[in-house]
Amino acid sequence: MVKVKAFAAVRPAKELVTEIASPPYDVINSKEAKAMAGEKSLLHIIKPEIDFTPMIDEHDPKVYDKAVENFKLWQEKSWLIQDEKPKYYVYAQTMEGRTQYGIVLCAHTDDYSEGKIKKHELTRKDKEDDRMIHVRIQNANIEPVFFAYKDNHSINAIVEKVVAQKAEYSFNDEHGFGHSFWCIDNQDLIDQITNLFTTEVEAFYVADGHHRTAAAARVGAEKRANNPHHTGDEEYNYFMAVCFPASQLKIIDYNRVVKDLNGLSNEEFIQALTKDFEIKEMGTEIYHPQALHNFSMYLDNKWYSLSAKEGRYDDKDPIGVLDVTVLSQLVLDKILGIKDLRTDKRIDFVGGIRGLGELKKRVDSQEMKVAFALYPVSMEQLTNIADTGNIMPPKTTWFEPKLRSGLAIHKLD
Repeated sequence: MVKVKAFAAVRPAKELVTEIASPPYDVINSKEAKAMAGEKSLLHIIKPEIDFTPMIDEHDPKVYDKAVENFKLWQEKSWLIQDEKPKYYVYAQTMEGRTQYGIVLCAHTDDYSEGKIKKHELTRKDKEDDRMIHVRIQNANIEPVFFAYKDNHSINAIVEKVVAQKAEYSFNDEHGFGHSFWCIDNQDLIDQITNLFTTEVEAFYVADGHHRTAAAARVGAEKRANNPHHTGDEEYNYFMAVCFPASQLKIIDYNRVVKDLNGLSNEEFIQALTKDFEIKEMGTEIYHPQALHNFSMYLDNKWYSLSAKEGRYDDKDPIGVLDVTVLSQLVLDKILGIKDLRTDKRIDFVGGIRGLGELKKRVDSQEMKVAFALYPVSMEQLTNIADTGNIMPPKTTWFEPKLRSGLAIHKLD
């Protein structure tokens, strides 16, 4: 079972929450962050390169120093205030009429090293290193990671009771997505939540934040090694996560655009596809994939339906059943010669939140030659892959809405 604890969050003064809370560091670039950031925005802490004119490289030592300076300043000005006692928190997100309720808690780094916090993606060391530096210099988890867990009715019942009360924060972001936040300071409820997670929840699944999770575990191990009196209960053994019941989460599509047809004409490319797909021309109106193993393709101002033929996929294999695998093997590799999705510069990835119109735009502009839209992965597929120790291909899952950064911060001391 997993190990969790309540914590005394550093969080915005109530009247400042909309000024401080921001998108996560990795969903907007530096230029976008600079344009968006108001005086009190957390972006000055998580993307402090925006405070330099002209902006400098985000990995410059001066940028890391600025992050520490800003975090200290935000606390000195009481824009960010630490709670007096450990609490759990409930964080609700609403998008397109659907609401998901997560518990903000501290997870234990041992659970990551022991495989109780399960991942489905590989991480890159350079990205881990960057996040590790931020955690180390701030001595805090400034942004949470996004976990799922298999539904627990008793935990759900506690959450329902909490959210029946007035929220501490409640606001809409720039996309119109709703964010609400409650504090749980009743000790009986805190004890119940701790007991339920530590006796009934077998694992957490990393939904979003693989690099932050790995970085937090590495900082914990580093601090442990440097503490001759280490007991395992120190705050640095824990890191901040928002944990949602799996049934409430929805994965949206993560699509592909490719720069060229690997020397083939349009006709030759479509002919090559017929070996493994049933192809239907769908016209100029946007076509969405209808089911697993059905793909949408946009080429030369037309949309196509591609349905993989029987025997071209393995529904008994957690990886083989994935449409990202089918597309990669039968099209990207076999026909277009794209062997490594992580390094090949001929391919790019477009999150489904942008809509299939973005695929059309990228192709019509002649920046790209062809686009493919995929049927979304299910949470059942994700947990199955994580439970079997498998790793998804790159750019498979896109969770929306993203967690808002700045609603809670966890200090490591």
